[in-house]
Amino acid sequence: MNSLQSEPTSSPASDPALPLLGLRNIDTRYGPIQVHFNLSLAIGEAEIVCLLGGNASGKSTTMKIILGLLAPHAGSVEWRGADITRLATPERIKLGIASVPESRRIFGGMSVDENILMGAYTRSDRTALRRDRERVLELFPRLCERLNQAGGTLSGGEQQMLAMARALMANPRLIIMDEPTMGLSPLWVERVLELIQTLNSQGLAVFMVEQNAHQALGIAHRGYVLQNGHLVMEGAAADLANDPGIRDAYLG
Repeated sequence: MNSLQSEPTSSPASDPALPLLGLRNIDTRYGPIQVHFNLSLAIGEAEIVCLLGGNASGKSTTMKIILGLLAPHAGSVEWRGADITRLATPERIKLGIASVPESRRIFGGMSVDENILMGAYTRSDRTALRRDRERVLELFPRLCERLNQAGGTLSGGEQQMLAMARALMANPRLIIMDEPTMGLSPLWVERVLELIQTLNSQGLAVFMVEQNAHQALGIAHRGYVLQNGHLVMEGAAADLANDPGIRDAYLG
C-alpha cells in the first residue's frame, strides 16, 4: 500500500537535524498545583516513543501541552526546532500533529464516513484529501464496510480504528495517542499495536501514553518514565523493559 503521507505540510523555518517535536524545560500548573517539573523530551522523525507512568504522574497533561490545549507555566514546545508554544491547536494540526484521544471520543451520532472526514477540518487541498481518504479506507477495510453506520454503534476496537483513521486525515507527521489499547480485548490490542507499527513503517512518528508498559515497550524505539511530574528515566525501549525498577513498577 502507498504511504499515507501526502505532500509535506508547511512549517516554520527550522533545522531538519533537530527532533520533530520537543518539550524543553516544561513546568505546568493547575492553579497552585504543579504537574510538571522541568520536563524535557523529544520525538524524532519516524520514531515510536512511549511515555510511561502511574496515575496522576502528568502523562495526559503532557498530551495537552503538545496539542496546545494547555499552556505551560514555563518552558517551550518546539516543532523541528521552531518555538510553537503560543500556536493554537488548529495551527499545530496544520503543522502535522494529530491525536487519538483517550476513550476515542468519536462522534457517536455521525456516520463512520463523517467521523473520518472530521479529521480533515483544517485542510483545503480537496484532491489530496480524497486520495488520503482512499488510503485510509485501504488501511481500515473494516471501516470501509461500515461507512454509513453511526460511529456510536461500532465496537470498542472498531471505534479505536475510527479514531485513528480520523487522525490520519489531518495528514500528520506525528500522531499522539493517549491510552490507545485501554478497554480493548486482547485481540483488538494486538490489532491496534500492529496498526501503529504499520503507520510507523510508512514514516509516521508516534508518541503514545500507555499504562500497559509491556505492550508499549514492545513496539517503541524509546521511552520516558514520569513520576509525580518528574522525568525519572529515559532510554531505549529494550533497556527500559529490562530495567529491574521498571519491571517491578510497571511490568509485574
